[in-house]
Amino acid sequence: MKRFLATALFMLAIGPLLFCQSKQTIIRPDFKKYFDGCGVEGAIAIYDYKKQQWILSDTINTSQQTLPASTFKIINMLIALEAEIISDENYTVKWPGKTDTAKYGYRPDIYHDISVKNAFEVSAGWAFVELAKKIDKSVYKRYLTQCGYGNAELSEPGIDFWNFGPLGISPIGQVEFLKKFYDGKLPFSKRNLDIVKRVMITEHSQNYTIRSKTGWTMADQINTGWWVGYLEKQNEIYFFATRLLQNRKNNRPDFSECRKKITRSVMKDLKIM
Repeated sequence: MKRFLATALFMLAIGPLLFCQSKQTIIRPDFKKYFDGCGVEGAIAIYDYKKQQWILSDTINTSQQTLPASTFKIINMLIALEAEIISDENYTVKWPGKTDTAKYGYRPDIYHDISVKNAFEVSAGWAFVELAKKIDKSVYKRYLTQCGYGNAELSEPGIDFWNFGPLGISPIGQVEFLKKFYDGKLPFSKRNLDIVKRVMITEHSQNYTIRSKTGWTMADQINTGWWVGYLEKQNEIYFFATRLLQNRKNNRPDFSECRKKITRSVMKDLKIM
């Protein structure tokens, strides 16, 4: 027992470098401090495309599958384009007149006819629910299976199966999907992939471009928050997926901003940003 405790203390003392499992995977348990600072459980998975190297906060939580929430809008938009439900990002979704504010909160600023591009940018969930009504579950199942998207479990009877139900994807799974998205190794046309890549641009400067999507669902009394995407700078690309989990009994007003705050802190540690 003494020997075990001594070994454990030694491992903690020498820091994150010890947790380099291989040249392909680095485990950084020290990233936990950023999640603790926001009062959440969480995980982050980063993939350095140039080095072909994974950087993970841990090996368990980064593999755990949970609802994708609005990050599903990436593949949802691709499917809607490929199935010709929408023509392009400028397609207008008609406001149905009402939405479930108990599920999605009260957001009167988005209750109007809206383009798919704008709906993606402001995360107007109702608009993507309206699109999903026009896509058969069998079509979703086929594409999710072909893409290897999470568990592809679509038994949720409601339309909004990405916010409620058993559909799940892990942070590692999100990154794997984004890598295939970037490489064009998904069953979608180059035109449609390029459209979604344009819509995903959330930050652009002389130094880098970020293509990303946030997500947040309150299913099962758990706040599940995401920020996923990839950062491009010069000849380097870093894919990332950050997920926060918080019991809604412990709600904090900074939950939403912590998704990006934690990711940026990690990227600064890694000298990516």
